[in-house]
Amino acid sequence: MQDLDFRVDETLCVRCGECAQDCPASVILLDDLPRLTNPQGCIRCQHCLAVCPTGALSILGRNPEDSEPLEGGIPDFRSLAVLVKGRRSVRRYQLRDLDPALVRSLLDAACHAPTGVNSQGVLFTLVPGLEAMRGVRAQVLDALERLKREGRLPEGYMGRVLGWAVKVWREQGRDAVFRDAPHLLVASAPESVPSPVEDCLAALTTFELLACSAGVGTLWNGMVMAALKLCPELRDRLGIPRDHRLGYAMTFGLPDVAYRRTVQRGPARVNVVS
Repeated sequence: MQDLDFRVDETLCVRCGECAQDCPASVILLDDLPRLTNPQGCIRCQHCLAVCPTGALSILGRNPEDSEPLEGGIPDFRSLAVLVKGRRSVRRYQLRDLDPALVRSLLDAACHAPTGVNSQGVLFTLVPGLEAMRGVRAQVLDALERLKREGRLPEGYMGRVLGWAVKVWREQGRDAVFRDAPHLLVASAPESVPSPVEDCLAALTTFELLACSAGVGTLWNGMVMAALKLCPELRDRLGIPRDHRLGYAMTFGLPDVAYRRTVQRGPARVNVVS
């Protein structure tokens, strides 16, 4: 087990007990200075580091001075609401790669999304640009064409859409699966974690909003997801571990479309319990 490296600076600690009261696993005790009573029970959430008012506590080798202060850094409700309401599913992309540093920044922020029992098991499988996407696109469409030829596409709406995508690709050269997006992201997590699929969906939702704030378009891509489920060899092509549950697939890149305003939905459907 990783050393928790739990440290308290006694010159800064005011003995307020916030770290002990807020610990989800109840493994911190205020005994003059805070101390760990059961290191094996720690879920590594860093609540203790985040809640300490004086920055006296460090854990897992993370020092509070390396964290970002929340005061003054959180967007107001209106700004965040406009971002949420203005987010669109983008199906028109510029044919150029994103700056790798931007992609890495988005992923490093998205990995802060919540996970069950702080398992932090989400794996982001990234297709990093147009050159790699060409190979992935060809393999996916070849696999779907084979399934169509063999009559093994699923029944119902998704089967019809996948069959249509193969048809327009072969007859018109149109990419109706990836929409010519330069990047693909697939979130997966080990079967062994408490909530693998839910963790992936939270991570991708977080990634999408971060991407939108940076001017990057995204699409929750059900057609890619269907292809991954129908063709296990595509998972191997992407290097997704066999013991992982698939969360979802998302295509993304610089939009080749500009939306000017939010749409109008709602009011929210709410079931109020009395």
